[in-house]
Amino acid sequence: MKHYVVILFALIAFSCKKEVKGKVGNEKLKVVSTTSQVADLVKELAGDLVELEGLMGAGVDPHLYKASEGDVTKFYNADVIFYSGLHLEGKLEDVFEKMRHNGKKTISISDAIAKDALISSADFASSYDPHFWFSTSHWKKATIYVADELSKLDPKNATIYAQNAEVYIEKLNQLEKNNAILLEELSEEKRILVTAHDAFAYFGKAYNFKVVSLQGLSTATEAGVQDVQRISDFIITHDVKAIFVESSVPVRTVEALQAAVKSKNHEVAIGGTLFSDALGNPDTKEGTYIGMYEYNMNTIISALK
Repeated sequence: MKHYVVILFALIAFSCKKEVKGKVGNEKLKVVSTTSQVADLVKELAGDLVELEGLMGAGVDPHLYKASEGDVTKFYNADVIFYSGLHLEGKLEDVFEKMRHNGKKTISISDAIAKDALISSADFASSYDPHFWFSTSHWKKATIYVADELSKLDPKNATIYAQNAEVYIEKLNQLEKNNAILLEELSEEKRILVTAHDAFAYFGKAYNFKVVSLQGLSTATEAGVQDVQRISDFIITHDVKAIFVESSVPVRTVEALQAAVKSKNHEVAIGGTLFSDALGNPDTKEGTYIGMYEYNMNTIISALK
């Protein structure tokens, strides 16, 4: 309760501030991003042209993230807030709404994707699977969208944003080519991906994997004993060689699944840790979207083939 009282006072303080901030001279655009994926995309497109501050670091679960008083201050001081959207940052939705009500520019990058191109879900708050970044095709659309929004906010650097977007999309094209080559090592019948929570549907759709998960689209949904038993039976029936934990989800549920399989006189390995809702540490290759995707693909194929 104390947490919400602090946030409420911070929002009231924000709403009482009436002055309109303007750019002075060569003052940089102040950008706040939520997830590490969004932060990486803005960094690729803007570089040093903006002052970028990301809220969520490596291993942070956006489904469960709550705004602190300091976060609200960052939102207030920003010129624009970029967030993933589709209710991924579910506990921040009320804060975003309050910011918009008081004139703050907030941009959901999922708005770049047509609704009929998203994976629908009747069991999630937005009615869509929010993990759209695992479709590189969708991520290219998000790239163009964010570059356009940055250009509107900072028109003097519009040409640079457009050029950076073009360069980044070429990198994404190369990522797709590399993924296709790697995928040749894994036969169709072995393309079964068992993970901690349901974050890889777009990946599965793009690369023809059957994706099975313990938890639902949100990590707030707990896996039950029946879920563990059902999926352990599936693993045994389909002779799945490896299952995967995720960097932003506690390992205990996947370990419980492994134990359930073992109790039925079968063995399944933990094939490694995948990055799902958060990138890796900023000083590592996995701290970028492209590096994360390459790491995940290599980890999955090495464990399953």
